[in-house]
Amino acid sequence: MKVLQPCLRSTRRSSHTLTTTTTTTISPRYSSLPSGTSAVLPTIVSPIPPATRNRNPTSTSTSTTTSFIPRSQTRAFSVLNRPPPNYPGHVPLTVVERAALAIGSGVLSFLDPRRGDLIAALGEATATPYFAPRLRRAMLSHPTGRRILRDRPRITSTSLDLPRLRTLPPSTVGGTYVAWLDREGVTPDTRAGVRYVDNEECAYVIQRYRESHDFYHALTGLPVVREGEVALKAFEFANTLLPMTGLSVFAVATLKPAERRRFWSIYGPWAVRNGLRSEEVINVYWEEELETDVRELRARLGIETPPDLRDIRKRERAERKRAREAAAAAVAGAPPVAAQQDGAQGT
Repeated sequence: MKVLQPCLRSTRRSSHTLTTTTTTTISPRYSSLPSGTSAVLPTIVSPIPPATRNRNPTSTSTSTTTSFIPRSQTRAFSVLNRPPPNYPGHVPLTVVERAALAIGSGVLSFLDPRRGDLIAALGEATATPYFAPRLRRAMLSHPTGRRILRDRPRITSTSLDLPRLRTLPPSTVGGTYVAWLDREGVTPDTRAGVRYVDNEECAYVIQRYRESHDFYHALTGLPVVREGEVALKAFEFANTLLPMTGLSVFAVATLKPAERRRFWSIYGPWAVRNGLRSEEVINVYWEEELETDVRELRARLGIETPPDLRDIRKRERAERKRAREAAAAAVAGAPPVAAQQDGAQGT
């Protein structure tokens, strides 16, 4: 019997390595026991499956580690749980905030299309998630567009050196641009920074489009009056497909009857025709085209010059003035002033 005892102890030790105790789940019926009451719960002992048996004979137990994610890290994006900005000046918006910004700025810019801040907010609120990335892809597919994205130039009065542009011939892009700035009384430094576009590179694309807007005015010759802005927005929508530019075209309803007729008969068809057939104007590296002849650039891009809107409006004002003078002279029984001047010149 003493001879068999070592063998029995060895058998007991080996049997301990082949079993493990699994975690026992408390049945719901035990959870209702009053506090201080103890209960004996069943323990299930099962052999370790062959595929998971510990190869180390000295190991007699296994442990499992469970990690928990803090509740504060799993909260959804909301006004009270706003993520950090992706670039300086960035303001992340919820879906509700973005929709409210788009609706509010859209209604107010419809009433006054010359409000650049409202139009900028509308453009940013509606540019994502589809249209700014589309414009970015258009730049990435063009060699000049890729260079612009790599260099990320900014259009300001300092970077363009406006005093030097005033020394360029008036037929150049730079000379035409600075002459348009001086005639309209605007400056390239009034463009606000992008804030509501989440992707940093898409934000630069929208910033580039915004800063290039005055070059589009100079290239087409359209003034900054309401009628000219609506016509240029129609051209930009056909060329860039940005929703803000298309929504701004609805401001044609706020124009005077004569201006609406002129838009539908002249500038609307011109905008659609030239915007669709011309090159993507976002891919123009304006800083490198300042000494280029403006007619050459228009031909390269495939853009026709529309009729001079300022000249048309000036002629119409002169005709209305002559009509009023004629009506007033007819009421007073005297010849019109224009007729008297013509008679004096004839004598």
